[in-house]
Amino acid sequence: MSNARSSGASSPPSTDGSTDSSAPSTPLTEPQEMDELTDRVEKLRPSSPERSRKRKPSTTYATNSEEIRNLLGSRQATNMLQKYCCGDGCCMAEALPAPEGQPERIFLQPPDNDAFRFLGLKMGSLTLTSELTNITELPEQKVAFGSLRRQSLAEKFPDEAQHGHNLDDVNVYPPTYMKPHPPYRIFNAPVYGARELTKPGAEKRTFHFDLDVTEYPAEGGVDFKVGGAVGICPPNDPRVVEDIMNQLGIPRFQRDKPVRLHTTGGRWPTIWGEEEAREMVTTRREVLTWTLDISSVPPTKPLLRLLADHAEAPNEKQVLLFMCSAQGQAAFCDLRTGPHITLQQLLHAFPSSKPPLEALCTMLNQLMPRFYSLSNDPHVSSAREGLSGRRLIELAVTIHETPAYTGTHRTGVGSGFLERLASKFVHAEQQAEQAATVAGRPYLHPGQAGRNLHLHVPMFRGLMSNPLSREFASDGPMVLIGAGVGMAPFRGFILNRLKNANCANKIWLIQGIRDSMLDEIYRGELGAHESEIKKVVQSRASAPPPVGEHEDGVESAGGSEEERKPARVVPESRKEGKVARYVQDEVRQQADIVWFVINAVDGRVFVCGSTKGMGEGVESALIDVAMDKGGLDAETARQFWEGKKEAGQYIAETW
Repeated sequence: MSNARSSGASSPPSTDGSTDSSAPSTPLTEPQEMDELTDRVEKLRPSSPERSRKRKPSTTYATNSEEIRNLLGSRQATNMLQKYCCGDGCCMAEALPAPEGQPERIFLQPPDNDAFRFLGLKMGSLTLTSELTNITELPEQKVAFGSLRRQSLAEKFPDEAQHGHNLDDVNVYPPTYMKPHPPYRIFNAPVYGARELTKPGAEKRTFHFDLDVTEYPAEGGVDFKVGGAVGICPPNDPRVVEDIMNQLGIPRFQRDKPVRLHTTGGRWPTIWGEEEAREMVTTRREVLTWTLDISSVPPTKPLLRLLADHAEAPNEKQVLLFMCSAQGQAAFCDLRTGPHITLQQLLHAFPSSKPPLEALCTMLNQLMPRFYSLSNDPHVSSAREGLSGRRLIELAVTIHETPAYTGTHRTGVGSGFLERLASKFVHAEQQAEQAATVAGRPYLHPGQAGRNLHLHVPMFRGLMSNPLSREFASDGPMVLIGAGVGMAPFRGFILNRLKNANCANKIWLIQGIRDSMLDEIYRGELGAHESEIKKVVQSRASAPPPVGEHEDGVESAGGSEEERKPARVVPESRKEGKVARYVQDEVRQQADIVWFVINAVDGRVFVCGSTKGMGEGVESALIDVAMDKGGLDAETARQFWEGKKEAGQYIAETW
């Protein structure tokens, strides 16, 4: 089914007399033509409403393969759902035969480890002797490692003379062959400043970075500008890389030894290089650290087949082959759309499988850059006092986390890398400040202790056209709508307007947060008119006020007798009545301003944030505004905003 967060598999009704346990459950109604079903649905609609009802939130109809099979039923409805299909053959899955009690059947004993149990695989009646069909074939291997004589290193690979292959260099500096936009190379921007924007207890941690781009090379006259973006090339977590090499059984003396890397074609291991055969120098650690996506992409069938071919334990081999077969299609879909699975976890789940690294290079995706919008106007930041001509760009990064099989959480590749840098910088600053306090002197040079660590962020200027930056070139009024870190690029917009004119009557910001005490980023950093232009919406419902003691629901005050205060009483009815407010609610509340701006000359409405929830909700709210203020019906209102989007007046940058 559809996208990366949906799942599904279906089977045709059984016609060979198989038992109930082997056939998916289907609706008991007779198959009906889709035209007839459509007519019945139309009859259920309310009769001629004067105004279309507000669009309801998205509804989840299925979360696993079994529910998808029930939804598809007799296959008549499959055509309706084809546009959401993932293309992996869910509808062509074949069921395993149900056990018939033959004594020779040897039922499969699953691997006994936490990593495998976290996968949550539903293997049904799979045995060691189950017949599996349509098993995925292995693709041709396109990568090979060869030996390298040190004498020929400087002659054949002169670029490598400036690039170290030892452990410390590999973990900090990307290889020279990683070129985002040839002939330009990745720039290692020094970290000039780092701080946490959120407070302890915030649901998501957000960090601010000042990156020094004074030495960034000139590229065709293109410069950093407000609303622009930069590409960050993050390395994989060194601890994860080390653990994967342990699981693969790579000897320690080989991990940092330079080798000759041959590829038969494609862009790998560059980012956007030409598709061609390559020969270069690298190390096994460097390949795993910078070029292979070992954490972001769900497992593929070719990867599972490779693990199966190298699995020595019969039960592990059969499980892996099962997920590559027609019979295991539903389990495979559940694996890809369920909890996040990484290469590290797969190797721990199937410990007897130790494929060669060069074979894994063919199966895994290229580790791609992560793009972040600037949270400043570069010209304003470069004019800050005390910079001595330095040029800075600023970013805000929210840490992305997902559950891990270890019972903890794993961070995203890009956000995790940046959090590790920020933590080192902040820790060094805290130590320096404490040392100054103990010595009885003020800390006169904030940021210097962190800069002394010489931390770097591998980055390049985003050459792709950023809609936020492209459409900002206007002096007209603006409404900026952002939730969470989506508000960050709007900070640059506001500071830019403050530099040029009074923005209090030209720009409005609607900022969505969970709790103003914990995660209202850039609070107090939007200039003198911040209170006039900004509306903050908290989605975390506030606690109800105290009420009379005659109502039930009294909370204990606790504490000592001296410290104990009167008990705070919260009736159950009021607990249930708490309502959270979201960005889209404030958009409807500010309908007059939104309608004025979108109809003004050079007016702009910008939306930035997560598509899930916020993006869809804001779009629905904007349609309501057009219906309310413009007297339009729902379809005309939708077309109105589509027209504004094409005209560059409604810009939505969501992810």
